Amino acid sequence: MFVLLLIAALILFGFGFLNPLWWLAAAVLIHSVTRHGHDRGRARGRGGGSDYGEYRDRRERQDRWGRRYSRQHRARWRREDRRDRERRG
Repeated sequence: MFVLLLIAALILFGFGFLNPLWWLAAAVLIHSVTRHGHDRGRARGRGGGSDYGEYRDRRERQDRWGRRYSRQHRARWRREDRRDRERRG
């Protein structure tokens, strides 16, 4: 998709030698593509503190996954997971 927009911008730039209005169109297209590409990588939070909550939940899931599939201290991790479930439920 990005490649097609880049090709379109180059074509518009080429037409700019015929009419400078095409240069303006190319500039608008390049600006919109860079703004869209800049915003695409960001996570959009729903509220003020929700970003940290989502981050914390994701980290806890990753830690639990790592503990569950590690071969060391497996019984201890199961006990801690059981305690976590009892606290929540």
